[in-house]
Amino acid sequence: MTLEQIKSILSSQIHPYLNTDTKHAAVMVAIYGKEPCVIMTEKPKTMVQHGGEVSFPGGKMTDSDRDLLDTAIRETDEEISLNISRFQVIGQLRPVQTRNSGFTIVPFVSILDSIPPLIPNSEVEQILHIPILPLLRTLGEDDDIEHRSLFEAYKLTYDNKIIWGASARILKQISDIFKQCNLL
Repeated sequence: MTLEQIKSILSSQIHPYLNTDTKHAAVMVAIYGKEPCVIMTEKPKTMVQHGGEVSFPGGKMTDSDRDLLDTAIRETDEEISLNISRFQVIGQLRPVQTRNSGFTIVPFVSILDSIPPLIPNSEVEQILHIPILPLLRTLGEDDDIEHRSLFEAYKLTYDNKIIWGASARILKQISDIFKQCNLL
């Protein structure tokens, strides 16, 4: 699978606003390289919310953000020093909600030929460069009853790390699109 194929199937119109009463957040699904990899982060275990979790770079919307796309771009730059411009964002996926923290998250997608060296900030324990196809092949239902209490629940694994919650629901959307296009 090439970046061009991925770009073709994940391209969509961008609507960087939400009409919900929930707290708003955005993440960046950045995919790059000859063997397409997705960039994810592992949060420090000491964080109060989402400590130790594997997630996409992103965070909550601030008053200085024009829209949720600005949020995703700003947070990605702050967390991992990856500067993505608005024209490099090719689409977005359906919003997902967090189970505990009450956020509605809009995932934006960027396809990049290559990336510079990345530098994590204090909100990131580790930057993960995960080959996307092998990751998506690990997708399964999350068997944790508590995780399934409010939403559909999935999990994926990479390097003995479990990806679950909102991040897994975002990856499930990508998996479904890849399967519809016979790429997975």
